[in-house]
Amino acid sequence: MHVCTKCDKEDSVYFRAYSGEYLCKKCFVRSIEDKAARTMSKYSMLKYGERVAVGVSGGKDSLSLLYVMKKIFDDHDRSKDDLIAVTIDEGIKGYRDESLQIVKDFCGRLGVQSKVMGYKDLFGVSMDEAMVLRPSEKMSSCSMCGTFRRRAIDLAAESVGADIVATAHNMDDQLQTFMINLLAGDVERIGWIYPEPVEYMGGMKKIKPFVELYEHEIVFYALQREIPFQSEECPYMNESIRTDLREFFNKMETEHPGIKNNAFASMMKVSEKLRATSAGPRGEKKCSICGRDSTGDVCSVCKTVGALRPASQM
Repeated sequence: MHVCTKCDKEDSVYFRAYSGEYLCKKCFVRSIEDKAARTMSKYSMLKYGERVAVGVSGGKDSLSLLYVMKKIFDDHDRSKDDLIAVTIDEGIKGYRDESLQIVKDFCGRLGVQSKVMGYKDLFGVSMDEAMVLRPSEKMSSCSMCGTFRRRAIDLAAESVGADIVATAHNMDDQLQTFMINLLAGDVERIGWIYPEPVEYMGGMKKIKPFVELYEHEIVFYALQREIPFQSEECPYMNESIRTDLREFFNKMETEHPGIKNNAFASMMKVSEKLRATSAGPRGEKKCSICGRDSTGDVCSVCKTVGALRPASQM
């Protein structure tokens, strides 16, 4: 048994391979919370008085983020009305019901308001229905769900009067997204990955306080803080190349501790330079169908709904 490297008092419960640190429970959870706070400060993610909507799915990342944000708000005597959880019901039978209950119970435990909105009400189609109605498997589950989820979270945040949307994307998520965009030749989107918040045309900002944290450390944090979370994975997740990239980076990290940190630092340099070449706020155009911000004449949500409409006769 090793003694904690930081406090030199308690027995360690966690070994951080990339730094060589042995951490006790208290020092480990504090390192995660401090890292999130420093990330928010470094990238100027939050100003006093701004109302934050946290996207909470019921998984370990989002519930941990809600816990950390609540702690930060309490430590700074922020009003309880300045923090609210928004949850999206994709309409996946046998999967989403459990997480919705977990979110409801956890929000009640923290004393945080919560709101739920669903794909069916917002877009006229559930995720289960979309999987049947899609024109081909080339339209992957993750591309449809990601498109709908981003819009749904925006709409939920707007409905509660939030100034900021906080999502629990971690370092692993960002590395995978970078590689997906790189492999797809979508260079412009690489600039969007840089974590300094962008104000959209409607005034909403989006932040990622966990962007410098490893996914597996967030899992361990949730366990140490006794945060309940849904362990079952989405039944449609394996259609995406993201799963392959996750396994690749995890294998590399096991064999070469710290490689994710190095890759993330490189990704940030590339992303920052590409972002600097993109003038103007995100969403300079308006979708000709729904009127919301878009990079083209028709937004990705309306394109997706349109691709499903002929089969569904919507």
